[in-house]
Amino acid sequence: MPTLKPLISPSSVSLTDDDARPPGSVPKGEAADLALVPLLEELTMWQAKLGAEEKRALLVVLQGRDASGKDGVIRKIFGPLNSATCVVSSFKRPSLLELQHDFLWRVHHVVPPAGTVGVFNRSHYEDVLVVRVHSLVPEKLWRKRYRHINEFERLLTDHGVTILKFFLHISTEEQQERLEARLADPTKNWKFELGDLAERALWGKYTEAYEEALTECSTEHAPWYLVPADKKGPRDVMIAEVLVDALEKMKPEFPPADPEILKLKGTIT
Repeated sequence: MPTLKPLISPSSVSLTDDDARPPGSVPKGEAADLALVPLLEELTMWQAKLGAEEKRALLVVLQGRDASGKDGVIRKIFGPLNSATCVVSSFKRPSLLELQHDFLWRVHHVVPPAGTVGVFNRSHYEDVLVVRVHSLVPEKLWRKRYRHINEFERLLTDHGVTILKFFLHISTEEQQERLEARLADPTKNWKFELGDLAERALWGKYTEAYEEALTECSTEHAPWYLVPADKKGPRDVMIAEVLVDALEKMKPEFPPADPEILKLKGTIT
């Protein structure tokens, strides 16, 4: 059974720095790397079956503060998968065209089609997070978006899309260390912006926004998972466990071959 449990219709969610530390039962360091290997092998096998069956899809939503590890999770867990049936979509600041549509417009057309694993690096939840914290739209509008999101996700699940949402939760201290490390790394510091520090100064407001989003939009059909993400190895193991468990429950299968095709066995020259 996965270590992480889904937040099913929680009465309220409270985020503390203690929640960012992995439980003692999860392997760490080299042990975590070793534990991840068989999980990725299983994930690759199930992905192959899902792609061959081509009837359903898996959508994985990754949300988290700056430096919470979204890119790292994508490289470590989804990097080994077959890129033909695994698609990553990243959501940055909306373009002018996107702003001329409803907030779900840019999301809906990149929902993974049947047979595909789709990964959202950030997502439609930015419109109840950043938009809320920076007062980009009136409160009476973004508050309605919780209901819009739940209905949108219900629409997707009704049409064969299994949705798993992961909030990568890091502590204030861990974010500070990662931002400092990013600045010191010439392969990463090019993407550091002064605005990253301004966002960190809004930690409390983002905490409130995340808490309400997790509370309002964690449903049985599209649950949120609160991932303790201060340690990268345990984080990856816990997420991979949930993915494998979900695909096991979906039980995709390779379709049977055409009997006429099978008659060709042993006749090919």
